[in-house]
Amino acid sequence: MRPLKNNQRFIPNCLPLLVGSLPLKNHGEATRLMLKYTPEIPLWIQLPFYKAEGMLYQFLSGVPGVTQEGEDFFIDTQAEGFEADFLAFYEAYMAFDETGHVDHRFSLTDETARGFSTFMNTMKNTPISPVTVKGQVTGPITMGIGVKDAAGKLIFYDERLRDVVIKQVAMNAAWQVTQLASLGAPNRPIIFFDEPGVVGFGSSTYISISREQITEALTECIDAVHRTGGLAGIHICANGDWSLALESGTDIINFDAYSFFDRVILYRDHLKKFLLDGGILAWGIVPTSNPEWVDAASEEELFLMWQKQFEQMKSLGVDGKKILSQTLITPSCGTGTLSPDHATKVLSLTKALSEKIRSTYLG
Repeated sequence: MRPLKNNQRFIPNCLPLLVGSLPLKNHGEATRLMLKYTPEIPLWIQLPFYKAEGMLYQFLSGVPGVTQEGEDFFIDTQAEGFEADFLAFYEAYMAFDETGHVDHRFSLTDETARGFSTFMNTMKNTPISPVTVKGQVTGPITMGIGVKDAAGKLIFYDERLRDVVIKQVAMNAAWQVTQLASLGAPNRPIIFFDEPGVVGFGSSTYISISREQITEALTECIDAVHRTGGLAGIHICANGDWSLALESGTDIINFDAYSFFDRVILYRDHLKKFLLDGGILAWGIVPTSNPEWVDAASEEELFLMWQKQFEQMKSLGVDGKKILSQTLITPSCGTGTLSPDHATKVLSLTKALSEKIRSTYLG
């Protein structure tokens, strides 16, 4: 993890933060709902109601060879003009490598991410003063094992396409940093890489993917965020080998504390080092994966659960005040698959739990 000067440090102090998706149809309505519950760290919203805003397709704009047939999409390296576009892709990337300028090729578009432009326009015309702002992009591992080529092969197994997708994710993240920074929040913009795939290392899905390949992919993307002046986060709503994320050099790790805290805490040495190095833990303690869990959840129950987890985290040998200063409170994942009523309850609980923790421990 890169050490930051004191005046560059982001101290979240248990503020609430959302993951990204809502089960609504209107981007303006979604943005207003987000601002109601998390105005301190607002973010642009994804609406999976629209197929173009799916977790994978949403961030492929600019990748050479993207082909859509019906509801399916893939990368066709035999498509007419692929090689010329492939060269243009790398020329755009090299411009960033040489100058730090992010080509418009890597920008989000209204076709697949209208929530971004809606968010930017709303923030420029809304009299609020956020602590910082957040964006998100599907991470290079999850993207690489989720998108296929024309033959049905996962693109992470193709050396050329793997490099393309890593650079696409890195450049999209860097572009978001430059855009979000224009909003003028006092702390650096945060970009989360949605990476449920990263903890699956060692499973059958990763049978021929090396730890080194995963590390290199994450490092390139995190470095792009740092180079453009942002903070990098990794959001993981799954379970597996947490050492990869904890050793990645990311500034923030967002984990499902509701379902998997007992697994994450097993990585005691990794967690301790991450915290002592200044890493921020975003505790995804408000459930989202099961509507029945949302129905049963209450502020008091989640507060008691978090207190027990906090005590276990302190047992690593890290001062409680330090942990609190490096904590964010989030839902366990996005709410795009829930009903609007369930999603609103998740947002309300996230805000309420954050406020209760801060009033109890931070005064």
